[in-house]
Amino acid sequence: LPSTLAQVELVGELQENPKSKPIIVHGESEITETPGRVNKVWLNPEGILAYPPTIQAILNADLIIIGPGSLYTSLLPNLLVKDLTDAIIASKAETYYVCNVATQKGETEGFNASDHVKVIEDHLHKRIFNLVLCNRNYKGDLGENAEWVIGDKKLHEDYRVYDADLIDDL
Repeated sequence: LPSTLAQVELVGELQENPKSKPIIVHGESEITETPGRVNKVWLNPEGILAYPPTIQAILNADLIIIGPGSLYTSLLPNLLVKDLTDAIIASKAETYYVCNVATQKGETEGFNASDHVKVIEDHLHKRIFNLVLCNRNYKGDLGENAEWVIGDKKLHEDYRVYDADLIDDL
């Protein structure tokens, strides 16, 4: 089910380095293709309404699983639909986050698992996860544009974490 039926645009604030001035880019592809680190993303227009059947499905769920996926351009745009996030919080279901196994060029270079969770919860201004599922198999070559996302010590201190082998070695 879609998060909304409204026409929206994803907007991002990126910064090439800590001393440079942030720039605003519009659209998913511009966010991932523009050099720099993503500071934040938002929807334009803000305050759009969620699709009612999606809200109902969330409120009736026994388990809500978020992820894996592109942090800034796939997961956050849906969670920025306020009614949808409010439904997740109001739901009696457990909410699990499945962390990406690898970083993504243009979005999460250098991120560990707690960085992924922090970005989501900073954007939402709320803690929404009951459990974080992380990969513990770091075997194999990811290529030059990706690194393994590590289930770091901070994540384990702050959240209920389940580490599992999420990689198919084929």
